[in-house]
Formats: sequence, structure tokens, C-alpha cells
Amino acid sequence: MPTAAGLYYFAHEAEVTARPPVILIHGAGGTHLNWPPQIRRLDGQPILAVDLPGHGKSDGVSRQVISEYAADILTFMDMLKMRTAILVGHSMGSAIALSIAIQSPKRVLGLGLLGSGARLSVSPSLLQSAADPATFLSAVQRVTEYSYSQQADPRLKELGEKRMAETRPPVLYGDFLACDGFDASADLPHIHAPTLLLVGEQDRMTPPRLSRALNEQIPRSRLVTLPDTGHMLMLEQPDLVAAHLAEFFHSIPYQIGQ
Repeated sequence: MPTAAGLYYFAHEAEVTARPPVILIHGAGGTHLNWPPQIRRLDGQPILAVDLPGHGKSDGVSRQVISEYAADILTFMDMLKMRTAILVGHSMGSAIALSIAIQSPKRVLGLGLLGSGARLSVSPSLLQSAADPATFLSAVQRVTEYSYSQQADPRLKELGEKRMAETRPPVLYGDFLACDGFDASADLPHIHAPTLLLVGEQDRMTPPRLSRALNEQIPRSRLVTLPDTGHMLMLEQPDLVAAHLAEFFHSIPYQIGQ
């Protein structure tokens, strides 16, 4: 089981040096399995999908602040002697990617932000229900209901709910606290990495207006809105998201050893 800096990761074509490495960062209460095979296994593209601390197959303690998760990813890169990478994050993972791009811009070749926003506020009632083991499952059900479009396959929703329910309550609660405390609004104009923004038209967790605001503030950004799709866009539309990401990856100039 490959690990670095205490983080489990799924690696695809990691030996390829002609293309820039991509790090996939999952969202709150998630794991590397939130990234479907179509995205984790893009042909010719070195990809590493991590489990954040306390999530999935990774040991350690989960965080309650986005900047600490960002530090975990940077340490992970250091352990693998990875000077730069394209960072792709979903929801909370996008906040982690944004934080790294703001604090360590030279480490970031490009940003893929899915279901993102400069702020990721969490309702007090959801925070409260996630914090209490007695109401934890109702919090998971609520998140699941808001994370998929009306057109989503019910079996996909059931699997998503099952996976999140396997998360330890303190981990999900900590993730929600991290999201709620995140605010990158003032720093967006200073992000100069090429940025692809992907959002589902029916996203109720991070509504499209949040991605539009990012697009207006991040200088080198491009926004793509996926119709009939919710917050878990990479699971609802894996082939389409994979195609957009592949095109984006190939648009980023890269020299071996960069």
C-alpha cells in the first residue's frame, strides 16, 4: 500500500516524466475513491489520488483548518521529491488546492477546481448534526441529498451515502469546520496559475454563482458549467469531467524536471 508523509495514495503512471504530475484532492468526508477510474487512470498522465489524514486508508488525525491540510499535501509532495504539480480538488479539496496556490505559488503548475468557492460556509444546523454521534447519519443523509442532481442514478447516491457514513464522525465534523472557516476572497487576484473551474448546474452545496465569482477574480481561469449535474460532478459525469481535465492538463506547458 503506497504511502508518503503518512498519506495513502493511488498512483497511475507515476513513472511518466514527460507530463506534469497531477494530485487529486477529495472533499469533506471523502477518499480517493471519490475520483472515478476515468479520472484516476487518464492515459499517459501521472496521477496521484490521496486520502487526506484520517480519511480512507490514511492514518493520522484529520484537520479542522484548511491550511493544515494544505501543509499535509506540500509535505506529501516533498516526500515524493515533487517540486511542482497540477492540483485538482473537489469542494474542500478545492479549498486546499487554492490555499497552496496562494501560499506556495511556485509549487502549482495549474489548478482544477470542482464544485468550488472562495468561501465554503456550512450551515450551523449541519455542523451541529455532524458533531453529534446521535444525529451523524442524518447529517450524512442531508449532505447526500444536496450533493446529487435530480437525474443522478439512485444507486450512485446510495453508494455515496454509504461511503460517507463510514467516515468517523469527528473527521466529517472537522472537515466541515475547516470548510466553514475558509475564506480566500482577498487573495484570488494574486493566483496566476492556469485554472479550470468545473461546476454542476444543479449544485446545491456550492452553487454555480460561487464558481462564477472565482472566474471573475482569478486572472487565468476558465469556467465550464455541466448541465443536469450536481455537486458530485465527477461521479455523475465521469467521462465528461475526465475529458475536460485531460484537455486542461495538456494545455499547461511543462519541462521535465520542472
